[in-house]
Amino acid sequence: MLSPSDTRAFEQHDHSRCIDSALTTARRLCRNKGLRLTPIREQVFTLICQSHKPLGAYAILDRLTARDTVFESNEKPVSRNRRRIAPPTVYRALEFLQEHGLIHRIATLNAYIGCCRPARTHQSQFLICRHCDSTVEFVSACVTTAIEQSAQQASFQIESACIEIIGLCPNCRNQKGPQ
Repeated sequence: MLSPSDTRAFEQHDHSRCIDSALTTARRLCRNKGLRLTPIREQVFTLICQSHKPLGAYAILDRLTARDTVFESNEKPVSRNRRRIAPPTVYRALEFLQEHGLIHRIATLNAYIGCCRPARTHQSQFLICRHCDSTVEFVSACVTTAIEQSAQQASFQIESACIEIIGLCPNCRNQKGPQ
């Protein structure tokens, strides 16, 4: 069962609180585990948490590059630190964030989204709007139990599980009318 906070991604709201909460949690978890949340890892995490829409690695790279660019009066871009962030740097940051449960990879979209419960190990289920890409993570004990029981019956050892459910969010469904 989804809680009201789980469906918040489909509603208009002050997203700065989502970002602040996620960043505070990430810093605390890294500190408690003795992990380094380096500036680049924090920047990547912040970009991912800026909306409830998964973000691809190259979109992250583009946004990081845009942050390091200023414009002169003639509208010619000039790099502040003249350092282009390389794709492997972004991928290493994504790998770190995913390995430590701060983000999830949405395979359907080849993109990443912040984890709603980073402090707890869980199997994730996602509702993904096929029209606007808004995504809600939820954790259902009965879905997890069904998966675990099926795997056990097949003598299969689960290493990770992620269910991606594609459909229309309330906003897009209302815009399109009855289907």
